[in-house]
Amino acid sequence: MSTLLDTIHSPEDLRKLTVDELNLLAGEIREMIIETTSTNGGHVAPSLGAVELTLALHYVFNTPVDKIVWDVGHQTYTHKIVTERKDLFHTLRKKGGISGFPKREESIYDVFDVGHSSTSISAASGIASARSLKQDHFKVIAVIGDGSMSAGLAYEGLNWSGDRKEDMIIVLNDNEMSISPNVGAMSSYLNRIMTGQHVTKLRTTIQNMMKTIPGIGTQMIKFTRQAEECLKGLIVPGVLFEEMGFEYVGPLDGHRLDHLIKNFQNIKELKKPILVHVITKKGKGYAFAEKEPSRFHGLGPFDIETGNPVVRSDAHPSYTKIFGQTAVKLAKQNDRIVAITAAMPSGTGLDLFAEAVPERFYDVGIAEQHGVTFAAGLAVEGIVPIVAIYSTFLQRAYDQVLHDVCLQKLPVVLALDRGGIAGDDGPTHQGLFDFSYLRSIPHIIVMACKDENELQHMLKTAVECGRPVAIRYPRGEGCGVPLDPEPTCLEVGKAEILREGKDVAIIAVGSTVHPSMEAAEELKKKGIDAAVVNSRFVKPLDRELLCRVASSVKKILTVEENVLMGGFGSAVLELFEDEGLYDVRVKRLGIPDEFVEQGTQAELRKKYEIDRDGIREAVKKLVQP
Repeated sequence: MSTLLDTIHSPEDLRKLTVDELNLLAGEIREMIIETTSTNGGHVAPSLGAVELTLALHYVFNTPVDKIVWDVGHQTYTHKIVTERKDLFHTLRKKGGISGFPKREESIYDVFDVGHSSTSISAASGIASARSLKQDHFKVIAVIGDGSMSAGLAYEGLNWSGDRKEDMIIVLNDNEMSISPNVGAMSSYLNRIMTGQHVTKLRTTIQNMMKTIPGIGTQMIKFTRQAEECLKGLIVPGVLFEEMGFEYVGPLDGHRLDHLIKNFQNIKELKKPILVHVITKKGKGYAFAEKEPSRFHGLGPFDIETGNPVVRSDAHPSYTKIFGQTAVKLAKQNDRIVAITAAMPSGTGLDLFAEAVPERFYDVGIAEQHGVTFAAGLAVEGIVPIVAIYSTFLQRAYDQVLHDVCLQKLPVVLALDRGGIAGDDGPTHQGLFDFSYLRSIPHIIVMACKDENELQHMLKTAVECGRPVAIRYPRGEGCGVPLDPEPTCLEVGKAEILREGKDVAIIAVGSTVHPSMEAAEELKKKGIDAAVVNSRFVKPLDRELLCRVASSVKKILTVEENVLMGGFGSAVLELFEDEGLYDVRVKRLGIPDEFVEQGTQAELRKKYEIDRDGIREAVKKLVQP
């Protein structure tokens, strides 16, 4: 059966449709998004909420000549579908398929690579300034969500672009506020008038006339502006943005295509910084996503009929869940422990903490830098903060970790979820740099657990040791090992030998320890006796144990789920050089000097040869004469 969507291959096809046809198309696109994400997983609720907004932008603006800069990219599935990737949409987030985020290599319609929040305004202002330098004339539109507006970078971009007076449009996609029909309708009506060409020209003409009146012209202009501001201030919350140099338009109903299109058509003719405030509903058109937008923000495969996640019956508890449960247990034993997240309580497992001890839970919004320095301030007063942030997002707070935490030797615990290969979210979300960017900082302890049981012991160690600590653990389910009844402290800097061997030693850390053990068992069948060491610590290393093992076997394989440059293997090499162990042969396994694309964790670990088979083959090559 033929559908409207069958006729859409590019934004040019959208511009041939009526508004009524666009509304029908929006429904068909929602069906495609729900069907694909139910199989592939993805950011369901944000993309469902931005369907009409996306269609209106591509309908009015001459993309790809006009540039739409998306923020984060959680809401861009409609954008991908209508920009020549509809037939590839079934490959979303799959290895070799299209990315879940805008990607310049993928399409000329993707203006800027994104994945971390709050970059769109700054990137768009740079593009607008480049347009001016080149004396070009295209429009630049930045789309940013209200959540992303909680980050300091967004306000830095606003501050700059408002002051520069560049011709630029910012669309604030607000999916948290409810919109009153009366206020929304009145606001839409007023803004259609306010942004219309006739009114704009009339306003300019009147102001020019006033300027010619001797003595009182300037005061009259000031008075009329104040009167207009008072009227708008009663109806719309735009005073802040106008004070920053933007013409404020909104709030508009983000699901009324007729209103969106008319306003964007009017705004398109203006040559100034404009902020358009659009109210949308996260999960729009899919009841389960509307009811639970947080759960449907980003999730794996789910059943369309029930909205329930598709989970294996034999799945083990996730590292995230074990972390959250352990944090609660420790907090109940120690009233100085608090927990901090950057807008991801459920994603980090701290929703459990928020439920159990809400008075000691802090969600700072998308503000990792503030979160880390806030934790440092708490630590100065004797509080023990646990800051749970995805590894890839802690990169944004590197300076705060270095200067505000480690320089002062403050006992802040950094819990790095999704350390290592994160999977199908692609290069912006792979947590493959933390060993490298953390271990060079003085005073910090860096740990990585081999399994979920060790994770609870590491968290106990971190809150008790009185120093800056980072604990790294992977995305997804644990290994299924039994959990000790109570977490206990580990000796800082102490590794453990899991398997003795005389031919070669595999020194592994974190998620590579268990596959190293599996590889060693297979190697035994081939007559190769491999020792396996669980380093536990990236910093400090267990100098005595590692040097003793190296001196004994003379052949060492290091394995890590981190970039090789400056990572765990580099630390081991530095140790051997410091100790004068020049006769030890070392091979490092890890991620080469490249960004890791999307795929399942298993697919990517196999590709980079850090799974059981890759480790086994690396050892076989290492022991060859």
